[in-house]
Amino acid sequence: MSTAFRIALAVPVAMTLAACGEPLPQLSFEESLQQQLIEAEPGDVISIPAGTHELTRSLSLNVPGVTIRGEGMDSSILSYRNQLQGAEGLLVSADDFLIEDLAIEDTVGDALKINDSNNVTVRRVRTEWTGGPLETNGAYGIYPVQSSNILIDGSVAIGASDAGIYVGQSTQIIVRNSRAESNVAGIEIENSTFADVHDNIATNNTGGILVFDLPNLPVQGGRNTRVFNNRIVDNNTANFAPEGNIVATVPAGTGLMVLANDNIEVFGNEFVNNDSANMMVVSYHITGLPIDDENYDPFPESIHVHDNSFSGGGAAPDSEPLALLREATGQAVPDIVWDGTMVPGKTAPDVLCMRGNGDADFVNLDAPGGFAAPVFEIGPHDCAGAELPEVSISTEP
Repeated sequence: MSTAFRIALAVPVAMTLAACGEPLPQLSFEESLQQQLIEAEPGDVISIPAGTHELTRSLSLNVPGVTIRGEGMDSSILSYRNQLQGAEGLLVSADDFLIEDLAIEDTVGDALKINDSNNVTVRRVRTEWTGGPLETNGAYGIYPVQSSNILIDGSVAIGASDAGIYVGQSTQIIVRNSRAESNVAGIEIENSTFADVHDNIATNNTGGILVFDLPNLPVQGGRNTRVFNNRIVDNNTANFAPEGNIVATVPAGTGLMVLANDNIEVFGNEFVNNDSANMMVVSYHITGLPIDDENYDPFPESIHVHDNSFSGGGAAPDSEPLALLREATGQAVPDIVWDGTMVPGKTAPDVLCMRGNGDADFVNLDAPGGFAAPVFEIGPHDCAGAELPEVSISTEP
């Protein structure tokens, strides 16, 4: 029998079976969801019903103006514990995207990656690796990159081996009312501009909140981030990032770290019991890694720290310079740590201004001098830094 004849015969047989009431094969939840994402049109709402839905392959969306909506971050769960294909859970490259009220669990790689998108809202979304903090967990939980007008609101990120909530190489960003727990980095703003990070809880991470600018990335010049009204508490989880990852260098017990970023305002935060240091301001040179990017500026400048509260912390530093300081002084590492590195010709107030932080103490580690002569005098930094404007975005419907 010829192939053409077999195909021709199959069509009427299938039609006859359907006509006789024989049920056609039903799509699985996974097949149906991927089909909806492929066939979506602007304005569509894709609903995720309550329940735990087992998925084995990455999902993707590249149609603008689509909403993905579940029935709650503890009710509508996309589980990738048996994932066979793909790096991400959900990969989105689409403008005017909204995702809310669902969870993404146990992906092989990143849970929710949003790339090259404008107008993004992530609301009441939970990403989690349910086996606890493991090096084999995916790198990022909620992960917008090279995007703009980003709102992350009321979300939860747990167990990422790099960063729970990460926004990189992006602009016009708000991260608020969210919780980052048991990640290497709780919340990270990297090589980005104009970000407001506020009213979040960062707890039990290796580092609570990181504001980084790194070399060898397409977007350079991280600046203009406000970190305010956050609770940054007990970020003492041992660093479980894979070796070679930049966050693998973050000491366990870091509350907030500003690395090589400019024009940063830190205010109204509550720092409690971060065992290396409640807050650090450092140059990229502190990592000991070489710099082969001639366009990269490794120095932090214009960091304004005011009206925060500090308690505990610095009691068990996971860093050789900090541990030696603790041993030499017999005291906990001060609340605010600066490595002392700055652009030649600049002065201490050009890097760091501090006022109104209660009885917070301070140390300049003297990294340029090999940590030989740390300075504890806060007076040179007693100045009023610039107050940055509120970030305004257009993502919220």
